[in-house]
Amino acid sequence: MAGPRTEHINQGEYAVGSEAEHMITTLLGSCVAVCLHDPSNNVGGMNHILLPEETGGAAVGASFGVNAMELLINGLIKIGADRSRLEAKVFGGGKMVAGLSDIGLRNRDFVMKFLQAEHISCVGESTGGTSGRRIQFWPHSGKARQKFMETAIKEVPVAVPKPKADDIELF
Repeated sequence: MAGPRTEHINQGEYAVGSEAEHMITTLLGSCVAVCLHDPSNNVGGMNHILLPEETGGAAVGASFGVNAMELLINGLIKIGADRSRLEAKVFGGGKMVAGLSDIGLRNRDFVMKFLQAEHISCVGESTGGTSGRRIQFWPHSGKARQKFMETAIKEVPVAVPKPKADDIELF
């Protein structure tokens, strides 16, 4: 039997597993992570959603809502999950910069609507606020833990101040 294994995921990634010592981690701000678990088969996984829908930028499709959710669900089915027994825990969706649109809330709303439409029960949620989160998830047991990180930026600077006459700018 292998020893403890930690797997970190970033935006647009997902991981699945069934080993008792396997832990999946991620760091979140306005992004949302969905942890799915099949308690009957002791399998689970987590994704990291950047935005609810594609914006036409350079980011990959797995970073966006439906694609991220389907990749995670299909990955779980491949290792023995029963889709009808999946339970979700949802994290993230913070408002990280005051004065800008609340993408974290949009991410959270997308996930909750998706789970409802797919008849996946949400058994735990920690979303919103102004702090980042470090998430740890054990796919075998479905246990999840979060640690809040530093508070978000409170204001967006409106203008850059002009340098004083005796200031030196290095570049």
